[in-house]
Amino acid sequence: MTKPPLILIVGPTAVGKTELAIQLAERLNGEIVSADSRLFYRGMDIGTAKPSHAEQAHVPHHLIDIVNPDEILSLAVFQQRAHEIIADIHTRNKLPLLVGGTGQYVRAVTEGWTPPEVIPNERLRDELGKMKEERGIYWLHEKLKGLDPVAAEKIDARNFRRTIRALEVIMTTGKKFSEQRGQVDSPYHLITIGLIRPRSELYARVDARIDSMFANGFLDEVKILLASGYSPTLPTMSAIGYRECIEVLAGKITLEEAKQAIRRMTRIFVRRQANWFKESDANILWFRVEDGIDKKIEAVIRTQLAAGDGGQSIFEKHPPID
Repeated sequence: MTKPPLILIVGPTAVGKTELAIQLAERLNGEIVSADSRLFYRGMDIGTAKPSHAEQAHVPHHLIDIVNPDEILSLAVFQQRAHEIIADIHTRNKLPLLVGGTGQYVRAVTEGWTPPEVIPNERLRDELGKMKEERGIYWLHEKLKGLDPVAAEKIDARNFRRTIRALEVIMTTGKKFSEQRGQVDSPYHLITIGLIRPRSELYARVDARIDSMFANGFLDEVKILLASGYSPTLPTMSAIGYRECIEVLAGKITLEEAKQAIRRMTRIFVRRQANWFKESDANILWFRVEDGIDKKIEAVIRTQLAAGDGGQSIFEKHPPID
């Protein structure tokens, strides 16, 4: 039985995934499913570089603006919803494109991960939360690093919710968090496209994006979130950029200091993303972003899907665009 097709587009932040995904979805009769955990949250638009309403109007987008900043979307819930949406796209004879740089969420969908079946331990979470308040989020991350270096390498130190979850699983089971993900064969005919740019060019794009965020009202966005009653201590508000804006508004740092901190943290994030999607991975088709690359990638996708018969009926209705 032929597996249903799924196009996966990965790469570091600011490399150009959104633009390429929209171009491909328009040409391949596709719809975009976001696997970027930052885009789940309503009202967090500028600081997450969320696709604009104009961009989303070009092709259907899914799993964007689905929860409020004070809600938690677990990996298991995301995985289930993503599979349901991808199945629905297939029933409408369209091509799903899974797009994003959050490695854990991407792998959960494409590699059939089974998240650890550990019931949340509220008492333990409270204790770990108190440790975070007393000793800081970096102390918690160092504790995780001592227990499970592989998990620590892939979890952002500032994402204390994921750090606490990893510690909870380890302390409950006595086993490493990184070794507890069950895995089965992918349910999809998967074609993975990876985008790369020279590091200097990528960092320049990151810097330009940060300047653009503030020019477009990033501080005002954070003001509105706080005025709406969202606590500055929420896990979502610890995301890169949001914590720094909160500190600017509180008078703890200057705007320029915030920008410098965001640049530094984003570079660390880029390097962490590389741990999930390595250029040495033979299952990823890597392309350097340049003029005309969208048509080259489109041709590769069409060829690969035709060889597997997974996308033939889609393409019969949507021939190549010259």
